[in-house]
Amino acid sequence: MEEKQHKRRIHYAGKYPRKFEEKYKERNPEKYADEIAHVIAKGNTPAGMHIPIMVDEILSVLAIHPGECGFDATLGYGGHTMRMLEALQGRGHLYGGDVDPIESEKTIARIRAKGYGDDIWSFRRMNFCEIDALAADVGPFDFVLADLGVSSMQIDDPARGFSYKTNGPLDLRLDPETGVSAAGRLAAMTQDEIEGMLIENADEPYAAAIAKQIVRDERRAPIETTRALHETIERALKTVHFPKGTTPEEQTDAVKKSSARTFQALRIDVNREYEVLYEFMEKLPAALAPGGRAAILTFHSGEDRIVKKAFQAFYRAGVYSDISNGVIRPSKEECYRNPRAHSTKLRWAIKA
Repeated sequence: MEEKQHKRRIHYAGKYPRKFEEKYKERNPEKYADEIAHVIAKGNTPAGMHIPIMVDEILSVLAIHPGECGFDATLGYGGHTMRMLEALQGRGHLYGGDVDPIESEKTIARIRAKGYGDDIWSFRRMNFCEIDALAADVGPFDFVLADLGVSSMQIDDPARGFSYKTNGPLDLRLDPETGVSAAGRLAAMTQDEIEGMLIENADEPYAAAIAKQIVRDERRAPIETTRALHETIERALKTVHFPKGTTPEEQTDAVKKSSARTFQALRIDVNREYEVLYEFMEKLPAALAPGGRAAILTFHSGEDRIVKKAFQAFYRAGVYSDISNGVIRPSKEECYRNPRAHSTKLRWAIKA
């Protein structure tokens, strides 16, 4: 028998790895539990890992009983799915859906490794707005969860282009196998379209200046990397007249916030997130069984408005017997443990 060659671990300069692809401990958290626990205890999310948000609140809302059928519409890292499977106690069935082909494969392997087979859990590569097709195939659901946040694994991986903090291709697609990248979208849009996108998708206060600078820089050379877009935003805000007394530190902070909002606006546009959410909210009631519960996590005001209005409209029409009165927010303790939970809002509805 041919001896299998031992593959040496990546070596890197310095005491700690700096590049994402070198962070072998964070990218394989199951193998390095102590190190991962230490990172989380400091209030950080390990690179390549996602900490599920508001798990206890979601389980309370969904009130899962053994034998029921459910749907985790946005599988992600699988943290919520694991807890919902525990609640089923080996009876019933849970379906998981996601459009991301890269992270889905890792999550499927993670869930199967925990001993959950096809008898209790199934995965569908799908956009969550296709919930009607899934329900037509497998029957209505007793509980549905939709976590609308981008997973930390996607944000942390420079190759996905979701953050300006590390340089990478300006992509931002949840499914990199379909559609047009963020770089392609920017190249095709007019100044007015870019400005409108920044206002509608992120309430960007400096939308006009940023849109103007993007078009100006695109004429010189295509903006194709996350760093290039961040530098364009820096140049744009240098043309802005800040209030008298604004410190250099405050101006630097303004650039960071505008970059974050611009990336958010582009991600929403590239993935048609609002259109997809509208479609999902319209189809959700028909996919629920009588008494079925739905819980939705949102992460910015645009998403929350869509969810709120849809729940209220169907409640007034008698489709839902009850909906959440306002939003449920994560605790201060959770926000400390996981800073990415700060902007989270949870709403729920029960099918009549």
